[in-house]
Amino acid sequence: MEHSVENKNPWGGNAKPFGASYGKLMMWFFLMTDALTFSGFLAAYGFSRFKFVDVWPIPEDVFTHFPFLHGDHPLLFVALMTFILIMSSVTMVLAVNYGHKMQKNKVILWMSLTIIGGSMFLGAQAWEWGHFIHGDRGGVNTKNEYVVHVAQGEKLSSIYDLMDIDKSSHNSSLNYFGLEDLTNEMKIGFDEENVNNLIEKLKEKPEFNIRKSNKEYLTNLESQEYLRKNATNISLGANLHENEYGHSLFADYFFFITGFHGFHVFSGVVILIIILINVIKGTYEKRGHYEMVEKVGLYWHFVDLVWVFVFTFFYLV
Repeated sequence: MEHSVENKNPWGGNAKPFGASYGKLMMWFFLMTDALTFSGFLAAYGFSRFKFVDVWPIPEDVFTHFPFLHGDHPLLFVALMTFILIMSSVTMVLAVNYGHKMQKNKVILWMSLTIIGGSMFLGAQAWEWGHFIHGDRGGVNTKNEYVVHVAQGEKLSSIYDLMDIDKSSHNSSLNYFGLEDLTNEMKIGFDEENVNNLIEKLKEKPEFNIRKSNKEYLTNLESQEYLRKNATNISLGANLHENEYGHSLFADYFFFITGFHGFHVFSGVVILIIILINVIKGTYEKRGHYEMVEKVGLYWHFVDLVWVFVFTFFYLV
């Protein structure tokens, strides 16, 4: 009689509340709290984005590069990163599905592909960070703390083009991937405390001008006068203190949000590797179920879903 009473208690330890194991429930609770954390970050980004809407960097002007391709390819590389992560979620679904069917070899195959996809995403994000940090166009800081950029007519150009410096002339793989600092030769004329050289170059090249932070294009003469009155120094690349692309908060949010998400992806890859080792050893076959694969699958789908929101809010809006 006492045994039957215990079975009627859903929290007695033998039953599965809501039809799920305690392990799954704890994973869902963790994901809910993590979702609130990411929501807070994205909400803060949204408030800052619309507070400085007139001077906020345009993602299509910032994320324009693709490995081994020259020219501007706005958001193409970020779209590829997103595709890779979404496909890794598909392979994780297949791994969980074959886990339910107790097909060990298929679970190994699809989990391995998920790990490869996650690792590719991390490598792509590292490349993007490197390119973002070292920059490509350069920016001129002004007294109102906003950044203006060199243009050619109504097309965004770069300080390098204006100053006749070929940034890719030092043809090494490190430089190509944006991981090599400017050499002394490239810094000639880039006195960060004085922009007179920049103004002189504008005089010599009337086809160049300045685009203000509110996306207004000035004429060449207006550009010279504007820099003479407002320019303070030149920014090359981005960090937590200065940002060649525009408002410094943009770089702060970029590093924090994508970095926090990247940490989740890295953690997921590590956990996937540990679970894969257990699958290969036959641990879950001995238990008679692959619930651990399903639980790590929930985490991986969450990480992918969060990136969809980051991609939408940070890159598209």
